[in-house]
Amino acid sequence: MSMPVETISASRSVSSANDPDKETVLPVCFRPLPLLGNAHAQTIVAMFWPSGREDFPSSHQLVELSDGDKLVVVISTPPAWRPNQRTVVLVHGLCGCHGSPYMVRMASKLVRLGLRAVRVNLRGCGSGVGLARQPYHSGRSEDVRAVLNWLARLAPESPVTLVGFSLGGNIVIKMAGEDGDHPAGRLDRLIGVSAPIDLNACSRLIEQPGNRVYDWYFVRRLLADVRERQRFFPDLPPLQLPPRLTLRMFDDLYTAPRSGFRDAMDYYTQSSSAPLIERIAVRTLLLSSRDDPFIAATSFENVPSRPHIEVRLIDNGGHLGFVGFTGKPMNFRWMDQTLLDWIAQ
Repeated sequence: MSMPVETISASRSVSSANDPDKETVLPVCFRPLPLLGNAHAQTIVAMFWPSGREDFPSSHQLVELSDGDKLVVVISTPPAWRPNQRTVVLVHGLCGCHGSPYMVRMASKLVRLGLRAVRVNLRGCGSGVGLARQPYHSGRSEDVRAVLNWLARLAPESPVTLVGFSLGGNIVIKMAGEDGDHPAGRLDRLIGVSAPIDLNACSRLIEQPGNRVYDWYFVRRLLADVRERQRFFPDLPPLQLPPRLTLRMFDDLYTAPRSGFRDAMDYYTQSSSAPLIERIAVRTLLLSSRDDPFIAATSFENVPSRPHIEVRLIDNGGHLGFVGFTGKPMNFRWMDQTLLDWIAQ
């Protein structure tokens, strides 16, 4: 049975996961700021709207992976936080890192709420550049699982909310589905934002003429990452990539063969999280928009109905955008506020 998905058009109530008799009020519908009703405007403005500097203390910690690669997590702990209080783990999207604006914003807001924020740099990203021979990709759920297990050893009494943005969203959803009734570490809540849960459908969408600027942007950034990896590991096989690439071609010629897949289609099939959602056992929020330029909305309409899995598919909001009214003065980051409200429930 598929879950009925609709835009939230007014405040409404749902039962709390902890107390079925207690109602939890969901936020009102998303109202974009004037002139930002377009998907591209939402996506681009959200990316470049000033988010403030990282003005909170953080420590960078190494996490060793089973194949010998390492990644870096950035931990920000409020002064009054205690080891039995909640930790929120954030996983970035394609070509992102711990310093991506949405990662810094969320970490700052979480710390101000008294929650420990842990930002995961996927392989070779952020402060982990040069520490991983293998590239990160949409299916590397084992890396996030390693981080959660590592955190559980550090603070075994701290429950974890895991938040994945874009590509990171697919990774965390895939991991939770794979783990089913035995979630990694202390994971008990999960959020996926603008997640490409059907990678093939998303690849077809970004190839459309109106979205090719995003395709070009990601390929340029990915090629820079590849060259950086080659610089740190000169013994890796030399690059043999044509001058004009699409994201699908890049996945076919680089991501797939370097990561153990036959080709791009095999990579997309094995790494898409959509088929695993019905196996997720922890409380889950999936947030996306129907007009996202490269996330296929139809994949969310077919999510199996489960009482602990909530899908919010908003009519407009772009990709990681949702710049609009929140009901609070000078606060126009509706996405951030929605996530914070859900985490605080």
